[in-house]
This record gives sequence, structure tokens and C-alpha cells, in this order.
Amino acid sequence: MRILVVEDTEDLADAIVHRLRKLGYAVDWVATGDEAEELLRQEEYQLVLLDIMLPGIDGQTLLAKLRGRRNPTPVLVMTARSQVDVKIDLLDLGADDFIVKPFDLRELEARCRSLLRRSHGMVSSKVAFGNLTFDTAAKKVTIGDRMVDLGGREFRLLELFLTNLDRVMAKEELMDRLFSLEQSTAPNAIELYVSRLRRKLDGASVEIRTVRGLGYVAELRPAG
Repeated sequence: MRILVVEDTEDLADAIVHRLRKLGYAVDWVATGDEAEELLRQEEYQLVLLDIMLPGIDGQTLLAKLRGRRNPTPVLVMTARSQVDVKIDLLDLGADDFIVKPFDLRELEARCRSLLRRSHGMVSSKVAFGNLTFDTAAKKVTIGDRMVDLGGREFRLLELFLTNLDRVMAKEELMDRLFSLEQSTAPNAIELYVSRLRRKLDGASVEIRTVRGLGYVAELRPAG
């Protein structure tokens, strides 16, 4: 999953980016509203973490522009202003959630998980796909009673497949969602991650198939 962090306080931005990347998310960071506006017109994100007080275009204006283009990307507003009227204005502008500074990074993680889960129609952090159980909160995957040991990026790759079951996903799309703009990757990186994930999912109800010339698709094997 790819996340854009829009925050001009460098120490806070560094802490957020480090925390989310450690969890396997692809994270881009900008410090001004103008940079964010340019990126949001060019790139696709699954979540935006948005500060309100920004150099250039402020967060409220940026949010209004985003929703004016009918862009449905979930937006979590990070603000030091806790007044009810401010919260109401942000929600009316199209914010999906907000968190008041200073905040615990664990709460930020939980709110990110909730928004990402909601955007994919998942009502719980723990979902079963046949004999495979995927738990975004605990960051655990089990096949039957067996725990599957996945690295951060493998976990996010599996999350992408599970939230897009039966849909063919091109290598380029997977690359865009797994790696941030500043991360250089080898052309065959996706093939390597998919190959490793397939080995670790041996015996699972979920199968990842190669669709020649198009990419990959995850499917649920029939019971029995």
C-alpha cells in the first residue's frame, strides 16, 4: 500500500515515515502543500496523511482541491487544533478521519489500518480466505494452524492480492504500490517477491497465478 505523508515538521515526518516503512508500506513524504498537490495529480495513493498548517497551499485547500477532482483517496488529517468546529469543517470538506497532535504512533497506525481496510470493504482486521487467515492488526498470516513468516513487503504484497481477489494486477501496478518514489528497484523485483510469497503460501486456499503478458491474479481455490 502506498501512502503520502504531507507534513512540514521534519522530526515528526521522519518518525511517521520510519514507522510506516518498517511495517512494509511504501511511503512518500513532502513538506509543502504545493508539492503534495503536484504529486496527487501525478501519482496514485491508497492513503494520504495530511497536516493542516503547511507552507504554500494549506491542508484544507489541498483537501478541497482533491475532493473537487472527485479523488476518493482516504485522507487522515493530522492537526493540533482540537476544536469541534474545526473537526466538523474538515469532515465536511471530505476528510475521512483525523488525529490530534501530539499523538501516539500506535494510534496513527491503527487509524491507517482502519481507513485502508474500509477502502477495500473489509469490516474486520482479521479475515479468513479458506484456510488462510490474514490479520492486519497483528500483522500475522496463518494457514490452518501454521504461522507463515512474511517480511514486511511480502505481507503488503499479499494484502494487495487479497484485497483484489480475481483481478489481474500488472507488475507496474504492484511496483507502484509497493515501492516509494525514492526507492530504486530492480526490474525483476516483483517476480522475486511473488515467487517467495508463493513458496510460503504452499498449501493455502489462495493461489497466485501468472497471467502471461498481463501480470498476476490471486484466486480462492474451491473447498475440497
